[in-house]
Amino acid sequence: MKQEQIENWTCEDSAELYGIRNWGAGYFNLNQSGEITVEVKNDAGELHAVSLLDIAHGATERGLGMPLLVRFENLLDAQIGRINNSFRSAIESSGYNNVFRGVFPIKVNQQCQVIEEIARAGRQFGHGLEAGSKAELIAALSILDNTDALIVCNGYKDEEFINLGLQAQRLGVQVFFVVETPSEVDTIIHCAQREQVEPNIGVRIKLASKVGGYWNATSGDRSIFGLGSNDLIAMVDKLRDQNMLHCLKLLHYHLGSQVPNIRDIRTGVLEACRYYADLVEEGAAMGYLDLGGGLAVDYDGSKTNYTHSKNYSLDEYCVDVVEAIMGTLDSEGVEHPVIITESGRATVAYSSVLLFNILDTTSFEPIELEEDSIGEDTHPMLKNLQDALQSVTPKNLQESYNDGLYYRDEIRALYLHGQVSLRDRALAENLFLQCAQRIRKLLNEVDQVPVDLQALPEVLSDIYYANVSVFQSLPDIWAIDQLFPLVPVHRLDEAPTRSAIIADITCDCDGKIDRFIDRQDVRKTLPLHPLKDGEEYILGTFLVGAYQETLGDLHNLFGDTNVVSVRIDDDGQVDYSREIHGDSIADVLSYVEYSPQDLFERFRKLAERAVKEKRITAQQRKDILHTYTASMSGYTYFEK
Repeated sequence: MKQEQIENWTCEDSAELYGIRNWGAGYFNLNQSGEITVEVKNDAGELHAVSLLDIAHGATERGLGMPLLVRFENLLDAQIGRINNSFRSAIESSGYNNVFRGVFPIKVNQQCQVIEEIARAGRQFGHGLEAGSKAELIAALSILDNTDALIVCNGYKDEEFINLGLQAQRLGVQVFFVVETPSEVDTIIHCAQREQVEPNIGVRIKLASKVGGYWNATSGDRSIFGLGSNDLIAMVDKLRDQNMLHCLKLLHYHLGSQVPNIRDIRTGVLEACRYYADLVEEGAAMGYLDLGGGLAVDYDGSKTNYTHSKNYSLDEYCVDVVEAIMGTLDSEGVEHPVIITESGRATVAYSSVLLFNILDTTSFEPIELEEDSIGEDTHPMLKNLQDALQSVTPKNLQESYNDGLYYRDEIRALYLHGQVSLRDRALAENLFLQCAQRIRKLLNEVDQVPVDLQALPEVLSDIYYANVSVFQSLPDIWAIDQLFPLVPVHRLDEAPTRSAIIADITCDCDGKIDRFIDRQDVRKTLPLHPLKDGEEYILGTFLVGAYQETLGDLHNLFGDTNVVSVRIDDDGQVDYSREIHGDSIADVLSYVEYSPQDLFERFRKLAERAVKEKRITAQQRKDILHTYTASMSGYTYFEK
């Protein structure tokens, strides 16, 4: 970055660099102080912008330090409203003769606070829940108190699962059992006849339609879930034989949780509608069409059909779905069904932000050498390396790099055979680093960067050490190369003069973030600011509300982070509505079958033996045991 750009840097430059307004969906912006803000409207339509840095400081004052997951209840409410209102608008404008009923898949974010807020915010819309296990069904039945809302039961279901749903139907709850495998039909029939309750049966079909993106294994003929055409016909015949075909009311399919291309969505709806019309022709009652998930999140803000983006708006999605259903079923004379979607990712992604502080950095900058560092008795290879450094010009970048690399490697070989000293090797490494950095700075002055030098800025980038565990809090980054917006939450009125990758606090080479969003491609490094003495530098990872809180593991025994749920009131004040302190060391040890009390007793015996052996005094033993117990109750992350 040129000096003139650095001196004239503005907040608008940061907004463009990090794409804040592109992926922020109107929820995230930045203020003139260079701080990221969350923006919400109150019931009167007044816009309130609150600094994330202020929220972080408020949480710290309440004893909730970094790393910290912030959940915004307002954004969860807003997304529930956006999805339902957009479908309502599409239905009204097109003349569709039925309604929309969304259900949230609990597996996307199973945290109680999240599910409770979804149930509360969705009550006015009849927004329900999807349960894929007995545990999720138990949670749904206790939290969802709206009999207008649906509970859709997916996944493999045993008798206990089905019995529980049937008993809930007696209470007036609208529970649907979606058949995933042919054997489930017999179980549902058996349980329903025994309990004398008519079940609401759905069926999941395997569409031939395929979609792009990471999460496409649930589409196509090789999907591990759902019934093919032959199994579907067999199910219809079996229900007819048992005089239960009228119980078949719902058709379900699922193409994936992040479908970036609107064409794939429309194709899936059209194919599903053919199945739906034929089931009506067969005599099934039907009435509900469940499109599953698919409504994507634009993680990189590019508005394309790239894996981490989407080439459509929410309104376009709803209009296309409604028009596709009408266009197919009207021609068959079939009544319009209740439209169900299981939009999980789009519902919760925006509502959570993971904040963490940077602990330290490593930069690949050469140190200043003394004038007499290379004297007459210096090894010739070091002199050659110095000559390569001094001869760097924009016209010979590739040649100078090759020379420097060759002499550096020769000195390494000499060191290996004991022919040069450690100081000579360190000097060689420093000279080569000087050469590489000089070449990197000159790359901007050449018309065409040599292929061998294109990765040099990445190789010379800094490492910023973050107080976070990727495996615990951002598992999709590690597991499937998912991209999330990652941005400093403050100092955005300053030019970020460093380029870096992020290393987490685990001692694992995979515990890093080295792929970042970019509107044109994937960025290999992230522009950041140099650390200031005595001042915390805080980064935020955005759009992490979907899956990340549930999928994390205990790598290196780093536990759940501190969590705070906030609500921005109508007057713009921040209400810290719920606080959850992160796991203590005792907590995570107990998760992996250690007994904290047993551990203490073993350590106490070790300390007592040391007293007997006169290694320590009894008073020192007391202090040591106090330190041990204090550590046991401490946060698993770095604490000041």
